[in-house]
Amino acid sequence: MFARLAILLYALVSYAVFTISFLYALGFVGNYVVPKSIDVGPASSLGEAVFVNLLLMSLFAIQHTVMARPGFKRWLAQYIPAAYERSTYVLLSSLILLLLFWQWRAIPAPVWQTSGIAAWVLTSTHWLGWLIAFASTHMLDHFDLFGLRQALAASRGAEMPDQSFRTPLLYKIVRHPIMLGFLLAFWATPVMTEGHLLFALANTAYILIALQFEERDLIAVFGATYRDYRRRVPMLVPRLSARGRNDGRRPAGAP
Repeated sequence: MFARLAILLYALVSYAVFTISFLYALGFVGNYVVPKSIDVGPASSLGEAVFVNLLLMSLFAIQHTVMARPGFKRWLAQYIPAAYERSTYVLLSSLILLLLFWQWRAIPAPVWQTSGIAAWVLTSTHWLGWLIAFASTHMLDHFDLFGLRQALAASRGAEMPDQSFRTPLLYKIVRHPIMLGFLLAFWATPVMTEGHLLFALANTAYILIALQFEERDLIAVFGATYRDYRRRVPMLVPRLSARGRNDGRRPAGAP
């Protein structure tokens, strides 16, 4: 019983750290409320800023990508119970994000700056991106993605059911709406600085690379079902035309 409660407590602590890092990310990327953000921080040379920022983002990318791979999960299962695996992933990801926020070097030189209706549209798109990212986690299973469901099942001595393939709501429009939301949040800003541009470019590159690994893993799990889904649904950019909304196997109206 103590071990089961420990798993649940660990998952709750991990989720609490994630919540803190996510809320801080809102202020960090948008320059709201928080004392240190993407454009606000101690002065440093351009070379130091670029080196430190790229190092921090690379650390997050490597951890996030490696720990998500099935091979690493099997290796980790030799040392910790399976119920801890997802919470550990969430905890380490969140801690590295907090480290990034703490050590980030601002590069405040402007690349573009807008006002009026353009600024309003970009700000609205920025918040829409965060909403899409967060809502998309609930369209699948928010508590499973962040390790709480696994911990709760372990605390009850229950087995987790096998993964099922589902495409709810936004997942019928794009295959990775969470990442689409992040891209909108990172790029849509009325004031784009050199530091913010570096952040957006590096994270876009990471997302595009990481999705290749993720899709490979999904094909390994779901096989032809996921291959068919890939043919029908775009990765990140929704299809707007009637032809694009067709199932992808033949043009709309074709015999």
